[in-house]
Amino acid sequence: MEMTRRHFASLLAAAPAAFAQRRERPNFLVIMADDMGFSDIGCYGGEASTPNLDRLARRGVRFTQFYNAARCCPTRAALLTGLYPHQAGVGHMVQDRGVPAYQGYLNDRCLTMAEALKPAGYSVMMSGKWHVGENRPHWPVDRGFDQYFGLISGASNFFRLDEGRKMALNNEPYTPPKEGFYMTDAFSEHAARMVREAPKEKPLALYLPYTAPHWPLHAHPHDIDKYRGKFMMGWDVLREQRYERLTAAGLIDKRWPLSPRDPEVPAWNSIPQKDREDWDLRMAVYMAMIDSMDQGIGRVLKSLEQTGRLENTLVLFLADNGGCHEVITNHEKKAKSQVPGGPDSFTSYRRGWANASNTPFRMFKSWVHEGGISSPLIAAWGDRVANPGGLFHDPAHVIDIVPTMMDLAGASYPATRNGKPLTPLAGRSFAPALRGQRLQARAITGWEHQGQRALRQGDWKLVAKHNQPWELYDLAASRTEVNDLSAKEPDRLRGMVKLYEAWARQTGVEPWDKINRPQG
Repeated sequence: MEMTRRHFASLLAAAPAAFAQRRERPNFLVIMADDMGFSDIGCYGGEASTPNLDRLARRGVRFTQFYNAARCCPTRAALLTGLYPHQAGVGHMVQDRGVPAYQGYLNDRCLTMAEALKPAGYSVMMSGKWHVGENRPHWPVDRGFDQYFGLISGASNFFRLDEGRKMALNNEPYTPPKEGFYMTDAFSEHAARMVREAPKEKPLALYLPYTAPHWPLHAHPHDIDKYRGKFMMGWDVLREQRYERLTAAGLIDKRWPLSPRDPEVPAWNSIPQKDREDWDLRMAVYMAMIDSMDQGIGRVLKSLEQTGRLENTLVLFLADNGGCHEVITNHEKKAKSQVPGGPDSFTSYRRGWANASNTPFRMFKSWVHEGGISSPLIAAWGDRVANPGGLFHDPAHVIDIVPTMMDLAGASYPATRNGKPLTPLAGRSFAPALRGQRLQARAITGWEHQGQRALRQGDWKLVAKHNQPWELYDLAASRTEVNDLSAKEPDRLRGMVKLYEAWARQTGVEPWDKINRPQG
C-alpha cells in the first residue's frame, strides 16, 4: 500500500497538468474590493452588513496574514500576473515614467490569468476595474479575456462616467445610461450574466474587481439609511470595538497592542458636536458602498448556483490596499453638492475613518506598513476546504493568486509569450492552505511604492517611509508595528537591508526621486 501511495505521489508531481485533465477542475471567482481596510467587513470584525461574504467565510477559510501591493494599479498587476508589480511594468500607476518597471501598463514579459488559463481550456471573463493600461492594445480583451465589461480607468463617479475616464464593453468604448446606472450594480449584473452565458462545457474563471468602496462616497439612499447614526461614537471607540472583536475571533493575536491613533487624526472628543453628523454620514456612505458590493456578490453567487457551478468554484475575496486617507480637495470644490452620497457630491471619508478601517494596524493606502498592505482574504470552495469557518495564519501574497489558479487548473507556465521570454513567476500556490496544510516559509517578500519600501523575512519586517530611516519589527511579537527594534538589532537590520537592495535590483525598483520627476 505504501509503495502504491508513493508511486501515485510521484506521478502527480511529474504530471500535474495531466492529472488535472482527469478530474473535474474548479471554476474560479476572484473578487476584489477597492480601497477597503483590513477590518471593515463583518467576518473581519467590521460593521458592514456582508452576509454573502460572511457565508463564504463560514464555508471557507479566512487568511489572517494576506498581503497586497499597497495601491490599486500595483496590486492589480500583481494579481493578474503572479509577479511583483515592477516585474509586470506597473511599479507605480498608469503613467509611463520612462522606465520599463514603471511604464504604466502590463508588459510583454508577463502572462495574465486569462492568458495562463485559456490554453488549459477555461473561459476567462472580467467585469470591473482594469487600471493596468489605459489604451489599446493594453485592454483586457488584448490580454486574453474572452469577455470584458467595466472601467478601464481608475476612480469615477458611481452614477455616471467622469470626463476623461474610460469604460469598455469587450473591445469597444462604453457609455453608461444617463438614468438608473450605479457602477457597483453594473459590475455585478454583467458578472452574473457572464456566468449564466458561459459555455457549459468549459470551466469558468471570472475576475470581478469592484471600485467600491473607493471614493467618491456614492451609494443608494436606502443603503445609506441602514448606517446613519451608527458611527456617532467616533473613530476612537470604533477602533477599540473592532480590536476586541478581532482578538476574540483570533484574527489578530491578543498580545499585539492596538496601534495608537494616527498622529494626524484628532481625538473624537475634540470634534465639535455640529461636525459629528457629517463625519457619521461619511462613514455611513462608505459602509453602504461595501453593503451594496456584498449584495452584488450575492447575485453572482446565485448565478453560479443556478448554473450548477457553485459547489466547484473556488471563490477568493480580497482588497487592493488598506483604507484610504486621501482628501480630494479639488474634486470637492467642483462638486455641486457637499453632502456625501449623491451623484452631485464628490468626497472621501478621510484619515480618521481610514485609521479605523485599518484597525489594528498603522498607516494607509500607498504605505507599506501593515495598514497599507494587509488585506482580508476569504477562500471558499464548496465542501473542499479543510476546517471550514477556520483561520489560516501563514503569510500569503497577491502574487500567489495566479499560481494557485494554475496549480488547481493544471495549467502550465510557458517559457515565452509571442516569442519573448517570460519572467518566471514570483508567487507560489497556496492550494495547500485549502487542504489545511502549512505553507513552506518564503525566503523573503518585498514591497516598494512611491519610495515606501519593505521586506519581510520570516516574522521579521523591515519597513521605511519615503526618505525616512529603516524601521525593524518582530511581527510575531507585535504585528501592529509599535516597537521598532532597529537600534537593538543592528546586525539583523544591516542584513535585511542588503536583502531588500538585492530584491529591488532583481525586480526593477528605481529610487522614487528619480522616477517622480517630469519626463522629456
